[in-house]
Amino acid sequence: MRQWTVDAFAAAPFRGNPACVVEPFDQWPDDGWMQALAKENNQAETAFLLRTDDPGRFGLRWFTPGREVDLCGHATLGSAHVLVTELGSDVAALTFDTRSGPLIVRRAGEGYEMDFPANMPRRTGPVAGLAEALGAEPVEVWAGRYLVAVLADAAAVRALRPNIAALTPLRGEAGEAGEVIVCADADAGDDVDVIDRFFAPGCGVDEDPATGSAHCILGPLYADRLGRPDVRFRQVFPGRGGDIETETRGDRVLLRGRAVTVIESRLRIAP
Repeated sequence: MRQWTVDAFAAAPFRGNPACVVEPFDQWPDDGWMQALAKENNQAETAFLLRTDDPGRFGLRWFTPGREVDLCGHATLGSAHVLVTELGSDVAALTFDTRSGPLIVRRAGEGYEMDFPANMPRRTGPVAGLAEALGAEPVEVWAGRYLVAVLADAAAVRALRPNIAALTPLRGEAGEAGEVIVCADADAGDDVDVIDRFFAPGCGVDEDPATGSAHCILGPLYADRLGRPDVRFRQVFPGRGGDIETETRGDRVLLRGRAVTVIESRLRIAP
């Protein structure tokens, strides 16, 4: 059984966010086996695919080293990239059946376009302990699936060295505890609109390099703030980071990015 490591939301190796993608199964393996392999891989997510009778439709599940998650953008992008570039899929669109409903991925120029549910956040008051955990005072706090802390400027986002243990229990009005987006307008002259980072100790990832699900929140938030559907983001994980473009269409958001396969491996174990 083969497995690939794909750098997602990246135009070159060693950028973006690595995801492991396992060759499609004919039936789901045991949950414990999938969790154990995800822990062994020790990437933010390992993606597991299930064949169906339709060559353009697959079941898809994602596991962090700590638990199964409901939505993962970069490992969905990685899964589509593996099916197209490594396994020769030539369908016009791939549909993945997931815990978050059907997710559709199409080729778009040199990359891919993913159709995901939008998660428009709501403005909230301060969250006790958030400024202390981040080491910076948010100028605004929003809540969707994750907390969103808007900082004064891009330099403050880049300079953050948060207290990860202190972030872990924080939820405020968000759906998930210990999962916090930090963002700010990009500097004048930058080739993107927004700079952001994502800290997710609540699901076992101290900081994620490039996060599709976070931009399901940021995309509609900044589309509203900027007055246009298209927004360009740069997630500035130190040493890696990734570029994500969003287009908000009502209750859906299109995420666009590229991907690169960096490793092909063969598992010497079976479910």
